[in-house]
Amino acid sequence: MITSINKISYPNTLIVILAQGEGASNYEEKPDVTRVTDSKGKLTGFNFFNVDKLLDYDKLPNGQVKLNADEVAALNKKLAEVGFDDQLEVSKPTLVYGYVKTCEAHPDSDHLHVTTIDVGDGTDHQIVCGAPNIAQGQKVVVALSGTLMPDGKQIWPGALRGVESDGMICSARELGLAHAPQKRGIMVVPDTFKVGDEFEPTKCDELLASGVITL
Repeated sequence: MITSINKISYPNTLIVILAQGEGASNYEEKPDVTRVTDSKGKLTGFNFFNVDKLLDYDKLPNGQVKLNADEVAALNKKLAEVGFDDQLEVSKPTLVYGYVKTCEAHPDSDHLHVTTIDVGDGTDHQIVCGAPNIAQGQKVVVALSGTLMPDGKQIWPGALRGVESDGMICSARELGLAHAPQKRGIMVVPDTFKVGDEFEPTKCDELLASGVITL
């Protein structure tokens, strides 16, 4: 779940994105809430208006918002009040450290690799990666489905050259780190980092600056 606020262009509005839709969007409007579905009827998100009636709007950041349990409960109460049956859940971290369990050449590419990634959630994630330095046994930063990247890019399941890919293995530049090297390649983190822990941008940028992380 991606939640965000644009206090300049869309003041007092909370955007909730739950999935990537197909085709044209459809909108069901109720008081201060719009339910969004895609052309196949799949729920893709909600728009909450006059959100200051539900949340402490002034304390919310401009941009991506990480909602706590009380804030999600307030949104769910609003959904129920206006007659929507859907319920939102508190988001788990989606930008996390992962372990590259396998790394094989893509069957239809001379530069892509198909990896199996452990992010500590009990499920192996297949991710297609184009970085030249990807290899089995590395610990890396993984953007799982439902991640909003610093540049505004949204990460959802997809396919690259016919192979399903559930997420993205990140470079320091894609993570928006100030000391990111200006060359291609994913960022490999130290082996001491715990699989499944949430990505810490300040810590990783300090390690880049000190030379502990070189790419």
